[in-house]
Amino acid sequence: MDKSETIELVKKFSNANGAPGFENEPAKIFDDYCQKFGETSIDTMQNAFCKFNGNTGNRPLVQIDAHEDSVGFIVQAIRPSGLIKFVPLGGVVPTNMPASRVRVRNKNGDYLPGIISTKPPHFMTAAEKGKVPEIADMSIDVGTTSRQQTIEELQIDTGCPIVMDVTCQYYEYNDMFLGKDFDDRIGCAAVVKTLETLQRKKLDVDVIAALSAQEEVGLRGAYVTARKINPDVGIVFEGCPCDDTFEPDWLIQTGMGRGPMLRDMDTSFIANPAFEEFSDQVATKLGIPHTRSVRTGGGVNGAAITYYNGVPTIVIGIPVRYEHTEYNWIKLSDLEDSVKLAVGIIEELNKEILESF
Repeated sequence: MDKSETIELVKKFSNANGAPGFENEPAKIFDDYCQKFGETSIDTMQNAFCKFNGNTGNRPLVQIDAHEDSVGFIVQAIRPSGLIKFVPLGGVVPTNMPASRVRVRNKNGDYLPGIISTKPPHFMTAAEKGKVPEIADMSIDVGTTSRQQTIEELQIDTGCPIVMDVTCQYYEYNDMFLGKDFDDRIGCAAVVKTLETLQRKKLDVDVIAALSAQEEVGLRGAYVTARKINPDVGIVFEGCPCDDTFEPDWLIQTGMGRGPMLRDMDTSFIANPAFEEFSDQVATKLGIPHTRSVRTGGGVNGAAITYYNGVPTIVIGIPVRYEHTEYNWIKLSDLEDSVKLAVGIIEELNKEILESF
């Protein structure tokens, strides 16, 4: 896959609609790309799998993971005015939401544009100007004037999913993408590129890759994929929030252009220490820039895979600025370095090394 093909891959995943529970589009993209790498399938939860062509069935099994969903919303009810009352799917905060563009999938499967509505400042009291409304008080405006029009003409009602409305762009001058949902669509792209690179490698392990559903609402898909795959070791790609725009340099643990981040812990997960150190050593040996992180918030699929029989698992984080908001920045070189690290780790894994974990 050359640079232009990689850029197109990232754009496709970023532009795909896939709120938790509604991941059909990213699952289909993964399936289309990966059929040449192995046996693919999509289950009823929309978890997508690729059983690698080179597998023998008698070697240790590596699960490569990324989650295909992104934070979004779901329609709770339609107000008399035609505005939509909604609830979040995943972790969002009110300060990041007003005036954002969104797409609402109606009952016919069409995505229609909308805006998270705001009161014009002309009508705000002094107190309102200094306060962010609660999510329960927000609405989405899809351009209608009545409840009947929203429900009957637009076919939007309770249960319809809502995603951010952003088209991904790549900027050559700074090697950056500006788009939506890089948590974790950039991880999805990394899984595809890893499988493509592994085709040219001689391995001592078998590989099954999976894009898991519903991570943003409790790591639900990864609990299912781990049981189905039954791995001996797990490698998770995750779009990880950058802290390089607000932390002092000595405390930055995920920075744009600083390469992959190996996550030691967060509120859900502690990496297998031996596997973590092994991966750090591989990155150093290959000259891959990387960081380590200890996080006091967040959760990752590494937890769900670890909880399945104590599988040794690491998380390779790809830096993302402004996660869980309308627009995200990522750097192409960080994606490439993350893939290099995963490939380098898998190339060196064998039965004896796994037993040392």
